[in-house]
Amino acid sequence: MLRKTLILTLLLALFITGCAPARSATPTEMPAPVSTEMPATEASSASAEIQLTDGLGRSVVLKEAAQRIISLAPSNTEILFAIGAGSQMVGRDSLSDYPAEAANVTDIGSAYEALNTEMIISLKPDLIIAAEINTPEQVKELEDLGLTVYYLNNPHTLEELYGNLEIMAKLAGREAETATLIESLKARVAAVDEKIAPLSSRISIFYEIDGTDPAKPYTAGKGTFITLLIERAGGYNIAADIEGYPQLSLEQVVAADPAFILLGDAAYGVTPEVVAARPGWENLSAVKNGQVFPFDDNLLSRPGPRLVDGLEALAKLLRPGLFE
Repeated sequence: MLRKTLILTLLLALFITGCAPARSATPTEMPAPVSTEMPATEASSASAEIQLTDGLGRSVVLKEAAQRIISLAPSNTEILFAIGAGSQMVGRDSLSDYPAEAANVTDIGSAYEALNTEMIISLKPDLIIAAEINTPEQVKELEDLGLTVYYLNNPHTLEELYGNLEIMAKLAGREAETATLIESLKARVAAVDEKIAPLSSRISIFYEIDGTDPAKPYTAGKGTFITLLIERAGGYNIAADIEGYPQLSLEQVVAADPAFILLGDAAYGVTPEVVAARPGWENLSAVKNGQVFPFDDNLLSRPGPRLVDGLEALAKLLRPGLFE
């Protein structure tokens, strides 16, 4: 229990940035999402200088597209593989566990601790890509070593996600592949919108992030991708009016009486049976009607292409009849 509490405490601190660390397991009850990975091809050999302003307002200049890249966040790793630049990665943080091929990239350790700068330097990167789970101090530390670092802000909308993909494409010389990927993602989102948008009603949902204290579980609220995707999938998040990642009291959950309960903490052993056995939860509509489901939280909390997988999975779970 102590180990779980510590892990989830870390999770909650990171959720504020919009990017959660990798889970140790994926719930098997959910169907596997469609892969967004693009086939690897030769990187563009254009020698034109690349100059972009990063999320910290810094001007980052590359003489040409990066060929030796280190990723400091799971979301960045997923993006690089999705745009076909996985073969250009020489290092990745220890939480980067998707796709499976990421395991073949050198592990430089946890980005939540002191960076292993000796190993990072030994890999001779021409670009390091940081994210909001990394600190400005870490970026400066790497800069002071003469390394080139680009800090990628988290997106707040799917449109901003597409913009992040375009930025990564420029840095890695993968613009043609990325344009194809973006068009595919947009088409998949449009297919969901076409089915969901005409609906006049929304299904009430409680999305659990951490139920260590079942009398006051953590959830996702206003301004989070979890809420955005729930609503786009035809649901209504009962915590949608509360900023960030709040705790809801049992009384608040009972008063809202959600039709569905989605367990983002399922990878840590939380099951529908566990929820049904909690004092005071047995009379919730979702519990009585068997509408409590595990959900792969990585699909909603990592700001990369798999957010579209998450949207599709949510829509099919809430409205299965529309996707038969």
